[in-house]
Amino acid sequence: MKILRLGLKNYRNCKNIFLDFAGKKTLIIGKNAQGKTNILESIYFLSDLKSPRTSVVSDMIKFGEDKFEINALLEKNNTEIELDYSYDTDKKREIKINKVKSSPKNFKLVLKTVLFSTKDLLLLRGSPQDRRDWLDRAISQIYPAYDERLSKYDKIRVQKNNLLKNEVIDESLLDIFNEQLVITGANIIFLRKKFLKEIVKIAFEKHRIISEKEEFSLNYTNPCDDIDEISNYLKNELEARKKEELARRQSCVGPHRDDIEFKINGIDASKFASQGQQRTIVLSLKLSELEIIKQKTGTAPVLLLDDVLAELDETRQNYLLKSIDSDVQTIITSVDTILFEKEFLEDVIIYKIEDGRIA
Repeated sequence: MKILRLGLKNYRNCKNIFLDFAGKKTLIIGKNAQGKTNILESIYFLSDLKSPRTSVVSDMIKFGEDKFEINALLEKNNTEIELDYSYDTDKKREIKINKVKSSPKNFKLVLKTVLFSTKDLLLLRGSPQDRRDWLDRAISQIYPAYDERLSKYDKIRVQKNNLLKNEVIDESLLDIFNEQLVITGANIIFLRKKFLKEIVKIAFEKHRIISEKEEFSLNYTNPCDDIDEISNYLKNELEARKKEELARRQSCVGPHRDDIEFKINGIDASKFASQGQQRTIVLSLKLSELEIIKQKTGTAPVLLLDDVLAELDETRQNYLLKSIDSDVQTIITSVDTILFEKEFLEDVIIYKIEDGRIA
């Protein structure tokens, strides 16, 4: 998979820019707040229809304008595919594949990306929601139906929460919502644990190469693996904590409350690992995410590295750059070229961005 061209119009601070991604590696350099992250965000957005920076799509419209547009030409399985997305201040969006209107579901099947940014380096010390977001996004790129399951679960959970806020609560209706949450929630947890088992095998080896002596492992907070066991566990937890949910007037049990524990040599890495050790874990996970998407879909995703090299020491920088397969298109942002070896820069297309314009 490869992005051939990208056009942005009134996207954040990018008034009207066009980028030709002729090679496998592209470096976009510029000072902070000039727009280089916006370019990577727009590519990520085309693959997920969500931004890693905001949940409000209208935030991405350039100030003073009424609409933004993203256009990209891709090459996938020796076929060129054009993607178009636009969104205006009236919350009207238009999604097209090869100039034909598309559903969001089909649109998200086209482009696969892995984004590695400075925000990801805080994965271990961030909130459980940050870790769930990373996990859910990675799974969705491999199992497209997973998004639908998450959406269905969230709708039922919102209905349940609304019920719990009533002064008089119909407990028979609450039981119905709980039954539905057990079914959908068990499916979500099952796929999460399945994915984590697959990715940890790859991440374990990558982590050992970087750290040499340390052993990496992870643990998902739900203790069950079999889907029937997961269902029974959720059912029992919902019953045991029913009074708590009634008192707190919110859902306290389910995949929306779960978390991932990362460990080094069996010790909780979020609490006791150094910053360098935590970054080794995240680096291993991101490279493993790249590899597992390629394995499962048969196509290498586009790798987006957003200012992350400056936050890594020389050992981790070198491992990251040398670990990228030649068939993986890589788009990197950086303040300058000083972090890159001369050999790496020989076959890299370099763009400079200033105030949302390509110089």
